[in-house]
Amino acid sequence: PRSTEAQEPNNQEMLALSSTAALSFAGPGLAGVSSRAGGAAMVAKSKAIPFLDAPPALDGTMAGDKGFDPLLLSNVVPIQWAREAELKHARICMLAVVGWVTVDLGFTVPYAPQVSSLAAHDAAVDKGVFLGLLIPIALVEVLAGIPKCFQIMNEPDASPGGDYKFDPLGIGASAEMQEKEISNGRLAMLAFSGIVTQAALTQGPFPYTYNGAPPHAKQYRRARPPCSARTPAPAPPDPDP
Repeated sequence: PRSTEAQEPNNQEMLALSSTAALSFAGPGLAGVSSRAGGAAMVAKSKAIPFLDAPPALDGTMAGDKGFDPLLLSNVVPIQWAREAELKHARICMLAVVGWVTVDLGFTVPYAPQVSSLAAHDAAVDKGVFLGLLIPIALVEVLAGIPKCFQIMNEPDASPGGDYKFDPLGIGASAEMQEKEISNGRLAMLAFSGIVTQAALTQGPFPYTYNGAPPHAKQYRRARPPCSARTPAPAPPDPDP
């Protein structure tokens, strides 16, 4: 019989061979797991929402790109189309905030209804002067807005969304000014929604608050009385017995 000293080296060699065979068999699988883990680690995270993956279309090259797109709408809607719509509404709301507040502070124009901003739409429609605003807006939309959208969708080298080559003062070419425009426009869209909501709730003038309204707020009312103050409709006559 062999001695214990002779059997110990043979046992060590067998363990070494077994370990090598096991690692060789599991090598491809482990390599695949390693590569997948490395690929997952390479996925960039959103700067706005760090626990979500960064939207692929938002690469930081556009002004105002904060990486915020939790619904991944940029994967469905062309990014330049979305920028065209965003800038258009941002510019309208920046003008709307100024116009709404200045009218409620007393600014008027000839032939305009002498009512609050909240009542201006209905009053303009009732008097027919709203048509004077509808026609130029429709012309601008048909002659400029619609062709711009078709250009963005069909021409790879089209100008960016919102760029109508209208910059007589030459202040909108820099990246800084583009960033300021979209940032203030987003703020204006939220501000205008809040202003309209507060004006409808308080039925008062600027600053559209319940406690901060000036003393003449009681005289400030819409052209039409609130629903609760209107005369109720007469009840239908009782049917013949």
